[in-house]
Amino acid sequence: MNPRALDRRVVWASVGLVLALVVWLLVTAAVLWSTLDADQRDLLRPLLSDRGDSVSVLVVMMLLVFAGLGIYAFQALARHFLAPAAQLAEEATTLARTDVVRPLVARSGAENQALAHVLNLLVEQRGRLRLEMDQRVREASQRVELEKSRLAALMSELTQSVVVCNLDGRILLYNQRARLQFRALSPAPSVSGGVELMGLGRSIYSVFDRKLVTHALESIQQRMLRGAAHPSAQFVTTTAAGQLLRVQMAPVRAAASSEDPYASAENGPGSTSDARELTGFVLMLENITLDYESDAARDQVLHTLTEGSRSALASIQAAMDMLDYPDLDTPTRERFLRVIREEVHGLSARIATVESGASAQIRNRWPLEDMLGADLVSAAVRRIETVTGLPVAATEIDPTLWLKVESFSLLQALVYLSGRLADEFEARFVQIRLGAAPGSPGKGHLDLIWSGGAMSTETVMSWEMDPMRVGQDSTRLSVRDVVERHSGAFWFERERVRHQAFFRFLLPLARPQEQIDTVTFVRNEARPEYYDFDLFRTTDQTRSLDERKLADLAYTVFDTETTGLDPGGGDEIIQIGAARIVNGKLLRHESFEQLVDPRRSLPAASIPIHGITPDMLMGQPGIETVLPAFHLFVQDTVLVAHNAAFDMRFLQLKERKTGVVFDQPVLDTLLLSALVHPQQSSHRLEAIAERFNVPVIGRHTAIGDALVTAEIFLKLIPLLAEAGIHTLGQAREAAQRTYYARLKY
Repeated sequence: MNPRALDRRVVWASVGLVLALVVWLLVTAAVLWSTLDADQRDLLRPLLSDRGDSVSVLVVMMLLVFAGLGIYAFQALARHFLAPAAQLAEEATTLARTDVVRPLVARSGAENQALAHVLNLLVEQRGRLRLEMDQRVREASQRVELEKSRLAALMSELTQSVVVCNLDGRILLYNQRARLQFRALSPAPSVSGGVELMGLGRSIYSVFDRKLVTHALESIQQRMLRGAAHPSAQFVTTTAAGQLLRVQMAPVRAAASSEDPYASAENGPGSTSDARELTGFVLMLENITLDYESDAARDQVLHTLTEGSRSALASIQAAMDMLDYPDLDTPTRERFLRVIREEVHGLSARIATVESGASAQIRNRWPLEDMLGADLVSAAVRRIETVTGLPVAATEIDPTLWLKVESFSLLQALVYLSGRLADEFEARFVQIRLGAAPGSPGKGHLDLIWSGGAMSTETVMSWEMDPMRVGQDSTRLSVRDVVERHSGAFWFERERVRHQAFFRFLLPLARPQEQIDTVTFVRNEARPEYYDFDLFRTTDQTRSLDERKLADLAYTVFDTETTGLDPGGGDEIIQIGAARIVNGKLLRHESFEQLVDPRRSLPAASIPIHGITPDMLMGQPGIETVLPAFHLFVQDTVLVAHNAAFDMRFLQLKERKTGVVFDQPVLDTLLLSALVHPQQSSHRLEAIAERFNVPVIGRHTAIGDALVTAEIFLKLIPLLAEAGIHTLGQAREAAQRTYYARLKY
């Protein structure tokens, strides 16, 4: 209970009681005086005049005693009846305005207990109605959810990067490939993982120049006005990380109005109404950096060949012209012949160099795709057993290894070698082994192992060069061709200790930024949300943040773990955790979590609180690296924290060192809780979470506290609206009037 609010009410009630008592005494005295006759009044006047001071003191003392008794009695009554009733009202409001479900308990008074019982019955009844309504909604929206799941699955598995934005450039849909693409473009991927560039509600202009996108949009609108059936635009741009991107843009049009479905047809495809249908745009991204470098290298090869050949051919032509003279002496003739031989030799060497480079480019252009190594081994086991009938086992498989392969021809090679082992060396069993190649960074080894007779080097070379025959099918490809496609290697080895032999393929590994981010799916135990079509309806171009509704804003809810509680006394940040809220949804997969090396000793007393040990901080980046990445992550959002003054003080003290300033608006759930629940005795994070029935997981870890704070903030928004606080400006102004806003660090 807020004692100040109660004391104010008690004081005013006591003042009213004293005034009422004084009025009652005056009225009583006046009535008694009016009942006396003239003789009685004459008799009392000398008595009152002689003892007037004593009577006055007595009256004042009686008034003070009555006032004290009244204040004490009223305080007792207030604490016994009013305070529990106020707390019960606040808790009931929480149940009414949020989805929290828990029984109400009255702390005192039979009347309050009866009221709590009635409220619990109503809450139970509402719960049953909600269950029925939810069941009907689930049944009615099952088909819609199925379509959403299909869309999410298709978008997640597309191999092309796709991003959908509204007209403000805010991202409202993206797929997994785009997320990985933006991670590769991030200037600080080791710290942030690229999350500061890609996220729902983020601005695409953090990656692309606004003028470039605006020009492409204007081009699309002009084509729509001219009646183009499928207007689109394409441009090439560079990113801050130095990548070259080819971008194709297509419009997103609004659906036809249900009131007038024929309006578009009547106006015609080139009408102005079609141009007004534009609600957003789709970007399809392709990183052409490697293609550009390959084309540039090919142009350089062609230029070198033509320029070098031109001078060589000129020298040869001049020498041949001189040899046509009949009176040429022998030494001169030999000198010109030597020139011809040298130029021909140089030209041959140049052509050989160009040919080898061209062959390498041809091999690189062969479509190699990322594939989980374990999946390739499983496919090989099934294929070998089906075609050759040999029993196959997978052994010593690295489950985390990703390969960049052309799987069809590689499987053909494995089946071909297994078949020849069975036919010519009577192998009865083969094994497949996969792991990282020691001493060959960026390569993995795929081994085909068998037990049997010895094999000569000539036999291995013959098998490597012969065209492969798999079952009834034959191909012109050889094992060597397959190996050259992968820019790898192939050889034969014996393991004398195990009495085994194996063929080894040396294959390229997929680059880390091209691998599928399986950790995200495991951690969140659900498919992440990569789309929010409600963002089509939002715009931020005409209103300031203070004028926008709380439910429409994007937030970054964050927390810090520190070495101590004195930011000005040398304590440092050791962990930052944050999650984003967009359109009233907590996006757990768009999170920021990073340990920070404080470059000072870690107090032993703080370790049991946050669970971070000095060993965990060794090798972690410093605050000058982490804070700029976090600043990018929180851009264009409102910051939210619990007891935000503490966390913001740490950030502000690092502004000069890191060169970044956190000037975003800040909301504090501590102040907001005190605003909507002034009668509650505690506004600690655990107490608020208990009131809202929010599970506290990972307390005193940065990301754990940030997620709990985010859940609490989402439940505070409807309660703030009930109190008449709808916009960011109203929330900030009201929060500063609370008692806890005086806290400074």
